[in-house]
Amino acid sequence: MSEEKELETLDTRDFDAEVEEIIEMIEEKKYGRVRSAMIEYNAVDIAEILEEVNDHLGLDMVILIFRMLPKDLSVDVFAYLPEEEQVEIINGITQKEIDHIIEELAFDDMIDLLEELPANLVDKILMKTTREERRLINTFLNYPENSAGSLMTPDYIDLKKTMTVAESLKHIKEAGVDSETIYSCYVIDVVGRSLIGVVSLKALIMAEPDDLVEDLMHTEVMSVSVLTDQEEVSNIFKRYGLLALPVVDREGRLVGIITVDDIFEVIDEEATEDFQKMAGVTGAGDDEYLDMGVLKHVRTRLPWLFILMCSYMITGGIITSFENMLSSCISLVTYMPMLMGTGGNSGSQSSTLIIRGMATDEIDLKDIARVLWKEIRIGVLVGICLSILNFLRIIYIDGEPPMVALTVCGAMMIIVMLAKSAGAMLPMIAKAVHIDPALMAGPVVSSLTDMMSLGIYFLFASMVLGI
Repeated sequence: MSEEKELETLDTRDFDAEVEEIIEMIEEKKYGRVRSAMIEYNAVDIAEILEEVNDHLGLDMVILIFRMLPKDLSVDVFAYLPEEEQVEIINGITQKEIDHIIEELAFDDMIDLLEELPANLVDKILMKTTREERRLINTFLNYPENSAGSLMTPDYIDLKKTMTVAESLKHIKEAGVDSETIYSCYVIDVVGRSLIGVVSLKALIMAEPDDLVEDLMHTEVMSVSVLTDQEEVSNIFKRYGLLALPVVDREGRLVGIITVDDIFEVIDEEATEDFQKMAGVTGAGDDEYLDMGVLKHVRTRLPWLFILMCSYMITGGIITSFENMLSSCISLVTYMPMLMGTGGNSGSQSSTLIIRGMATDEIDLKDIARVLWKEIRIGVLVGICLSILNFLRIIYIDGEPPMVALTVCGAMMIIVMLAKSAGAMLPMIAKAVHIDPALMAGPVVSSLTDMMSLGIYFLFASMVLGI
């Protein structure tokens, strides 16, 4: 079979159907065929298959299939499993198997696992490590959660500026086996281990054997502190397209690197957190929807729903205070939902775009005046378009008097303009007072614009209709 044909076969195979076949073989207890089928996949696919096995047949079967895999392959698969399943597997296998996994796991993956394990099991694992390894592990475990220190790995290539290219390449061959990446090599000071430069593997390969690292390295090195927040780290990766980023301590000493594969997980976590906040869900973390119990779903959703319910009591109070006006012109009631919905949607559009702009560093607090002026102009134009269409509908389809149409459409134009302005300003104000801008989206903006819409509508009606 040609290489093109092989690639075509891999691309077009029905992975879901193959997973179902494997599950059927497990149910029929054809474990030899299961093992033969599993080892044909890469570690990422096997981890996904085990997740499906967990959903269909339970964790005991996952542990059984996991223990059937070759040792080296099982470690690679383990690294791609969700943390919950990793912990359950650790609790279900022998101490000898645990020792092998811990020994072979990449250092940063091992730290992530140890953070999730119970203290008694962590103590057992640490007892089997050397004094130096134990000191290093404890240092990493003590870094704040969601900091650069908690993401980094100490497995990197370091060079001295006095090394020749030949010496450097020899060192890379020796140390690169356990290194997270060899494409970027970091030059450190001989005495204090301060980060003084970076040189790429490409530059070393293209240079002459007798060339010095000092002549090839770049001295302007981008780095972050161990305490830098992971969201800021991910923004640096995205902005500069990095594959790895060095991490230094307060004295500027190189203590580890963060690689792009760890940042993918951070980006996913941050995006999930923002979506949850925008939907008014708190405390869900990165738990899967189906894995969360009903009571936890209730706990994550109830607080904001309660707060928003209270806000709508204010909305009800506004309606009550203008009930005489509504009884005088009952047709005004018909258009209240439309105005409230249009105001809420207008504000949500703006807040979503502004939150996204701030997350990608496209928009900063210094741009607040430009953003406000732009949203005012957008609101005016959108409001005019919607008002014209509604004016014609109210006159020719609903058959309402022109003054009612003028009231509704005039209020709509003002509501859209103010809602878009408020939707843009609230996230920026939140960031200025150190509140997560994602909170100022979705339900929050909608509830605020609902109150504003009704107030504007009734005040405008009292002026135009004189009631």
